[in-house]
Amino acid sequence: MAWFRKEKKPREAVEQKQVAIPEGLWVKCDDCKEIIYRKEVEQNLNVCTKCGYHFRLTARERFEMLFDDGAYKEFATSIRSSDPLEFRDTKRYRDRLKVYEQRVGKGDAVLCAEGKLEGMPVVICAMEYAFMGGSMGSAVGEKITLAAERALDKKEPLLIVSTSGGARMQEGILSLMQMAKISAALSRLAAAGLPYISVLTDPTTGGVTASYAMLGDINIAEPKALIGFAGPRVIEQTIRQTLPEGFQRAEFLVEKGFVDLITPRGEMKGAIARFLRFFTGK
Repeated sequence: MAWFRKEKKPREAVEQKQVAIPEGLWVKCDDCKEIIYRKEVEQNLNVCTKCGYHFRLTARERFEMLFDDGAYKEFATSIRSSDPLEFRDTKRYRDRLKVYEQRVGKGDAVLCAEGKLEGMPVVICAMEYAFMGGSMGSAVGEKITLAAERALDKKEPLLIVSTSGGARMQEGILSLMQMAKISAALSRLAAAGLPYISVLTDPTTGGVTASYAMLGDINIAEPKALIGFAGPRVIEQTIRQTLPEGFQRAEFLVEKGFVDLITPRGEMKGAIARFLRFFTGK
């Protein structure tokens, strides 16, 4: 019987044969924790193919989804946030703005555009969560007010897609004033008989929820969207009661009448078009 020793390959050679997986090829679902092929998720409007979890979209991805053939024209693009209070915490506010402008773009936390939705002219504002958590500062208030005024001038419906952490604390009372400013513009739109549809996505919180996000003629939410004003811990400490599970999710709010309906992303454009035809008599 012959004895022999199998020659071992150097560790370096084994490591060289391992195939490198390109970065960003897969994405992990925040809900079901499944690892999914990124292209499959993107082709499914950034909705998990396993559990239906809705990933966040950028403002321009919203425009691509809602406007016909992805064709739209942006306006109010030159409006920028300033630093009226010269606010500083661990970093100066003006420096934070520069970082986000380099990372996301110069549109601040909301983009405004006009185009057609299933053949109907419409003005759409889409909030950008990647820009300081979609927080509402003076620039956001000014841009949404201008959008409402444009819809009023052109006699067109207004649609606002909200995704926000609330008012921007770096601007103090000036950010809170935007709640009344936008609400007043929406009241003028209502007085003229022009429809305003509010789409609430994950998350919609704080001063945005307390103002224009809940003022729509129809308030539509995406599935499982977090919608509320203050956080659960603050509410529990205030009322000294245990809150029901999921009380700030879209499904709970529909049951209590705070939201009119929940619509999956793939059906959102069609649902909005049906309501616009109903409101406009078309």
